[in-house]
Amino acid sequence: MENNPSEKQKHATKYWRENLRYLVILLTIWFLVSYGAGILFVEQLNEIKLGGFKLGFWFAQQGSIYVFIILIFVYVRLMNKLDKKYGFDKQ
Repeated sequence: MENNPSEKQKHATKYWRENLRYLVILLTIWFLVSYGAGILFVEQLNEIKLGGFKLGFWFAQQGSIYVFIILIFVYVRLMNKLDKKYGFDKQ
């Protein structure tokens, strides 16, 4: 890593900018699944059955939670890659 404080600051700023971009994308996906599938498009999704339950009901009750858990694992993987990219994995 660079020794110049301004270079370190630029490096850290790039890291956090990329981190925030990941957060915005993943939270947008979660919002679309939980709000969109569970509330906005529930009538259309209820036309489809999943395990005997209407799909809109399933998303409102369980689907958005499953998607959120999957997104946590995706975020962990993305952050591990980001840490390696910027050299923060060695601290």
